[in-house]
Amino acid sequence: MRSSLTADRARQMTAHLREAMDDVGRSVAVLAARVRQAHAARVWIPLGHRSWASYCTAEFGISRAQAYRLLDVARSLTAIHGAVTAHAEGSRTRDTGPAAAAALDYGLSQRALIAVASRADDVSELITRRLATLAHSGPKALDVATVRAVVRQAVRDARTAQPPPPADPPTTPTMAALRAAAADLYASAHAIGELMLEVAPAYLSDTEAADVLALLCEQIGEPLEHGLAARRYAISGDPRALHGTVL
Repeated sequence: MRSSLTADRARQMTAHLREAMDDVGRSVAVLAARVRQAHAARVWIPLGHRSWASYCTAEFGISRAQAYRLLDVARSLTAIHGAVTAHAEGSRTRDTGPAAAAALDYGLSQRALIAVASRADDVSELITRRLATLAHSGPKALDVATVRAVVRQAVRDARTAQPPPPADPPTTPTMAALRAAAADLYASAHAIGELMLEVAPAYLSDTEAADVLALLCEQIGEPLEHGLAARRYAISGDPRALHGTVL
């Protein structure tokens, strides 16, 4: 489908669109800086509000969740600015000194910044490492476009990275004793199951095995149900075979 627009008009509209998008990016940065400043100053106290959330609800008509999302945006941008500024102060980066870094538009949406708020330290570390690598890999100083690309890629990588597996809870003496007791129980059940298999081989069904094992279980003082469960455990190796009987 043909357009009635001329190329010059299309370029003009594109420039206006780019300018509007840049304004949005700068607005996010300004908003984050002011949120950070207001929260650090505990601005809600002199105004008689109980908390940051109640202050935001009363003053700006936003929900508690939105109030804390603003803090997430501020937290992420603070970490990013910190990494960029630290690099700028100790490197040859052009136009990215402290003042320039604070005003730099990274082109990040609020959604992206909220998504990485809990991993802000990881993002900062990625940016620091990658800027340092680039700075040492070539004779030219890094320009703003390069820094921006590094920041955006670091945020993208942090958003798509798999979360680390949960850390194992610390083992208390009581928990360690319970685990040891469970291990002993499984080992004992497996040994009993091996004994049952000597008398009632694995090719026999539970019903057929019950007829054969009834006398043996009576002689060793083991309930028949437990003997059959131990036999199933020895066959399958699956601890669930013991649930409801031995366990």
